[in-house]
Order: sequence, then structure tokens, then C-alpha cells
Amino acid sequence: MEQLKQIVHEFLAERGCEEQYKMPKDLALSLTLEASELLECFQWKTDNEALSENKAEILEELADVFIYATQMAVAMDVNIDEIVKAKLVKNATKYPAKST
Repeated sequence: MEQLKQIVHEFLAERGCEEQYKMPKDLALSLTLEASELLECFQWKTDNEALSENKAEILEELADVFIYATQMAVAMDVNIDEIVKAKLVKNATKYPAKST
């Protein structure tokens, strides 16, 4: 994930817009909008219908969500691997694995 952060940062820097995309609030808003666009791909459809009719669009919207999440991590100078692992530990306590 750290490599992805670097790729996104370089993409923005090459276009001279890294300053424009560094405010966490604005990035959170954009992330929400992109997540809504992803959700819209599934509106009024079953999973199978959505995936068979819109898979390319779904993948593009999913990529947009990841890009904005990555930009937010860059803006906040956080390690994505570390925060995801920490959250999974917290979730494991909240939602323990079922015993078989």
C-alpha cells in the first residue's frame, strides 16, 4: 500500500494539483461521493445483474474509492498497512471468530 501512496502522490504532483487534494475533509467528501457512484452501479439490480452489465464501471468506481482513500492517507501522513491491521485487531475483539 505504501507503493500505491507514492504512485498516487506522483500522479497528483505531475499535474500540479497535490495541494488541491490534501484537505482530509474534502477528501472524505470526495470519497463518499465516489462510494455513492459505486453503489449506484448496483441500484435496482441483483449482484449478478450489476456485475454482468456494469463490471467495468464498477471496477472504475471502486478504483476511485481506493484512490481517494489513498490520497487521504497521504494527506494525513499515515501508514495504510498499520491502520488497517490495527482496525482488524479492534474488529477481532468486537466480532470474535466463531468456534467450530
